[in-house]
Amino acid sequence: MGRRIWNRIHQELGLWSQAAPPGIMVLVVVMLIRAIGGMQSLESMLLDTMLRLRPVEKLDERVVIVGIDEKDIQWVGQYPVPDEKIAQLLTKLETYQPLAIGLDIFKNVPVEPGSKELTRLFQENTNIIGIEKILPPGETPPPRSLPPEQIGFVDLPNDGDSKNRRYLLYTPNPHNVSQDKYSLALRLVIKYFKNNAITIATGKNDPNTIMFGGVELPRITKNFGGYVNVDDGGVSIMMNFRNNSQAFRTVSLRDVLNEKVDAKLLRDRIVLVGNRNMSTGDVFYTSSLPNLKLSGQIYGIEYHAHVISQILSNVIDNRPMLNSWGDMQEYIWIFIWGFLPIIIGRITQSVWKNILSVGTAGFFLFSCGYVMLWVWGIWIPIAPSFVILAMNGVGLSAFAFYQHDRFLRSQINERQNTIQNTFTIIHNGPLQTLAYGLQHLRAQDIPYEQLVGQFEKLNREIREIGEFLKLEALTEEESLRLGSGLILELNRPLHDLLYEVYSSTLERQDFENFQALKVKIRNFDPIDDKYLSKECKRRICLFLEEALCNVGKHAQGVKRVQASGIFIGNIYKLSVKDNGSGIKSKQENKGTKNSKILARQLEGEFRRESLSPRGTICELSWIPIKKF
Repeated sequence: MGRRIWNRIHQELGLWSQAAPPGIMVLVVVMLIRAIGGMQSLESMLLDTMLRLRPVEKLDERVVIVGIDEKDIQWVGQYPVPDEKIAQLLTKLETYQPLAIGLDIFKNVPVEPGSKELTRLFQENTNIIGIEKILPPGETPPPRSLPPEQIGFVDLPNDGDSKNRRYLLYTPNPHNVSQDKYSLALRLVIKYFKNNAITIATGKNDPNTIMFGGVELPRITKNFGGYVNVDDGGVSIMMNFRNNSQAFRTVSLRDVLNEKVDAKLLRDRIVLVGNRNMSTGDVFYTSSLPNLKLSGQIYGIEYHAHVISQILSNVIDNRPMLNSWGDMQEYIWIFIWGFLPIIIGRITQSVWKNILSVGTAGFFLFSCGYVMLWVWGIWIPIAPSFVILAMNGVGLSAFAFYQHDRFLRSQINERQNTIQNTFTIIHNGPLQTLAYGLQHLRAQDIPYEQLVGQFEKLNREIREIGEFLKLEALTEEESLRLGSGLILELNRPLHDLLYEVYSSTLERQDFENFQALKVKIRNFDPIDDKYLSKECKRRICLFLEEALCNVGKHAQGVKRVQASGIFIGNIYKLSVKDNGSGIKSKQENKGTKNSKILARQLEGEFRRESLSPRGTICELSWIPIKKF
């Protein structure tokens, strides 16, 4: 028992050593490609897809957008909108008592009329945040009348596919690295939290990030999710857009100036003022939001609103921001999912079962990524796992295991056929000689010298079988050795082989019943054997030999034997009939079992039964137009 288990383990290890390396190679190559950033675009696309598929979220009432649209420009009658109208807008907004106002419009150059009024307004109100652009290209200075603590930059990093998925919260001043520059969203969030007695501090677990009231914001590290070697030059966060095509209350400039806005809508809110028209070009690209009015585009002011909303929601509502595992956890995850299809390929050993299993595994993989992102905000590596799952699951590993398993099965079948054929040769030759000798030894009815001759014949037959099997193993030509010692080449036509089997078997002297035969009839119709393999031809010949040997052994009183192979319709019937004593035992011997197996392989029928008034028929029938 222990040896059998060990042999099974040894065989399995041998199979894995030959079939698994292609899959492992794919796994290693994909991991290396990911390590150098080759999977970044595919991972980002899957991230966008999963973000779009999240349930719709409710509006965030804490952020309100005052958008200057095309109708506002027509209403004002001037573009850019003059400082006078901006000053009137900000003055009106201040009457509604918002916590902070973010002006997402560059005001480094006066737009008359009204520049003096706007400058005075900036100097008198500490809750107004202006903007600047600090990174190339196109650096733009802030309004001169605003102090540094009321200025936020609006530089947005984009990815290689021009999509915006990150937001830079703060970065060192490019012109003075000892000074930090804060983004527009961060300035407004700090004002909001200060009013709610929530302070800003450096992180505890990660001292390089920001913490509000004990809640650390997960920053983008060098290798973060699908990003490799990313560096925005400061603290960046991933965009976790609020999944709603209209995530915030939006009003127009003319609505505010015409007093058509409910004061409750703006009180104690963060108000963002900016352009919502295509004329300014203040649009950014994203595939993370469904049903956008601008297909794949979002206004800059809305982008900043999403950042503000996600920070407020994280600190106050426990809505997760996007985070990722460390490098070690990510590559362990990829390795597990990369090794899984190799195991699937080993277990299934079927193309359709393998495709179904890989499809199920792929659905489960995507579901894991989706749930992790939706519930916990964890961006896990799905794309490389998908690639390996596809290549290994329906490709290399499955094919290698399948081919190797087929090879092993063919070897096993070949060994079983060799054992079966060897047994049949021994059964129809030496065993018949042995039975004949033992019968007369017990009866003591023949001379001693004749009995010795029988056993010498047995010795020769066994040796000849051994030499035949050695020769057959060394040559490509397939042949058949009959019990009579005759060797037949199986590439001959089947009806010729049947004639040879018939003639050679009836000439054997070790079957006494053959000596009493008075009538011998044979007739084998030619048959197109191009659909028969040599192995099937071998077994058909052995069937005929076995049937004839049974007449010689068991058909007592036989006077007549008929062997025929004839067509009845499209069915070929190969039969042996005798007029002997008939079947005396109902026990199914080895020959009968082999004949039934052969009939199943040929998709035909086998019958062996007594005839009336006496005799036996042994018949094999099949349709010879099928390929076997």
